[in-house]
Amino acid sequence: MAGTLILCAGPIGNLGDAAPRLGEALAGADVVYAEDTRRARVLLQHLGVECPTRSYFVGNEADRAVEMAGRLAAGETVALLTDAGTPGIADPGLTAVRAAIEAGAAVTGVPGPSAVTMALAVSGLPADRFVFEGFLPRKGRRRTDLIRGLRDEERTVVMFCAPSRLAADLTDLASVSDPERPVVVCRELTKLYEELWRGTIEQAAAHWSEHEARGEVTVVVGGAGPIVPDLEEAVVAAARLVEGGAAASRASRIVAEDTGVARRLIYEGLVRRRRGGAGDGD
Repeated sequence: MAGTLILCAGPIGNLGDAAPRLGEALAGADVVYAEDTRRARVLLQHLGVECPTRSYFVGNEADRAVEMAGRLAAGETVALLTDAGTPGIADPGLTAVRAAIEAGAAVTGVPGPSAVTMALAVSGLPADRFVFEGFLPRKGRRRTDLIRGLRDEERTVVMFCAPSRLAADLTDLASVSDPERPVVVCRELTKLYEELWRGTIEQAAAHWSEHEARGEVTVVVGGAGPIVPDLEEAVVAAARLVEGGAAASRASRIVAEDTGVARRLIYEGLVRRRRGGAGDGD
């Protein structure tokens, strides 16, 4: 009979937030796979639990998932623990769950603290509907497209930021957003040096470009207000591309993707503009 995989949500900062059932689950496991075995041992010691630990992080999770599947197939109880929060939520864990399902093992979990919901709760921003983006891509088209998409996101946005990337993430988001969009930067939640910084996206980009961020960072960004596309501005932007050598259809498509104005309306505007110019020249 196949065993059981237990996804264990650990404290996001303060060890005192560990749920009593977390200790029971870890004590009953045959092995604990952990994103950082050193941090896991600190938690295990705090809970008074002794259990073998194995590493499970981004660099080795594919191999470890195979190993884990073998243990589960043999009927063992396997606990998975990440550095903070719930495995699989912007942390390693997906491969483990898929391996457990493939092995026919039961998958369960011990819920616990979450930086996502905690940051939302203390931010003072609407939390009835929100989107979680995890960590933004470091570079490339995927980063550009995602940030452009967040520009018009009307729901509250929650994202994790590496301290070294906080200024860049805020600066890039500020470059496409309403400068008055509210932001709360939550640093070291539940820890001794917890800090909540509040301001606008423009102020946040300036502040964190001048101040070093340390520790775990969760950023909450207020939703964007409804945007009413301006057809005339879109036509002018497309006309500039045409003047630069782009075909009218391509210019219309590019500006439509960037502004949200219908491509057909932009193209028709270019045609009217061209006809009007021809008439003025006669």
